[in-house]
Amino acid sequence: MAEKRLQPKNVDLRPDRYDRRIVYEKCGRAKYISHLDLMRAMQRAIKRAKLPIWYTQGFNPHIYIMFPLTLSLGFESKVEVMDFALLEDMPFDEVTKALDAQMPEGMKIVSCGLPIHSHTEIIHAEYKIKLAADRSPAECETLFKDFLSKDKIEIEKRTKKKTVNLVDIRPSINVTELKCDDKYLYITVVLPAGGSFNLNANVVIETFLGMYELTADELCIERTKILLADGEDFY
Repeated sequence: MAEKRLQPKNVDLRPDRYDRRIVYEKCGRAKYISHLDLMRAMQRAIKRAKLPIWYTQGFNPHIYIMFPLTLSLGFESKVEVMDFALLEDMPFDEVTKALDAQMPEGMKIVSCGLPIHSHTEIIHAEYKIKLAADRSPAECETLFKDFLSKDKIEIEKRTKKKTVNLVDIRPSINVTELKCDDKYLYITVVLPAGGSFNLNANVVIETFLGMYELTADELCIERTKILLADGEDFY
């Protein structure tokens, strides 16, 4: 069966191009790697792994890599995705092994496969949040339930024309799990991502903290899923 190839914008496809999509983890110290530094780290890893990498065509050829959904600085993730292309039809497991051996601390290649879905199909992302604040976890859980009971939760959002509009984010917050122990409040939430409207998990937490005049002592946010409209995993 022939490979299904997605044609990225502004990329001149050639017959000897073999598209690949990797899923990787970005945890621990790696969560502080900026997007620009991440691109550089991936390019270095690809070169050190000696992969038969495909370069863009034109006056300034460069390694083609694409991140369908960038991750906010300071977030961890088990499901980050990067697309690239090879000049040879290299087996997926060989790509995974070669590239994983060159990953910086906190990053791990989970899998390699074909890019079946386009990044334009991404609709939501799931996050797991661990929060410790200046109130007990049980009190924070009660307050978060009250937060979710609001008819409207409005935030200020700056437009491309540099005007500020009030946006109601309450309909976009889908909490699938809420619990606590003696140290932390745990929240699993699905938020809009990848489309015309994106809602950052940190914005949700900051809005919650501000509404109830809480101070975060510890906050960990991890992206756990990238989802299509039907709830299927993107990768």
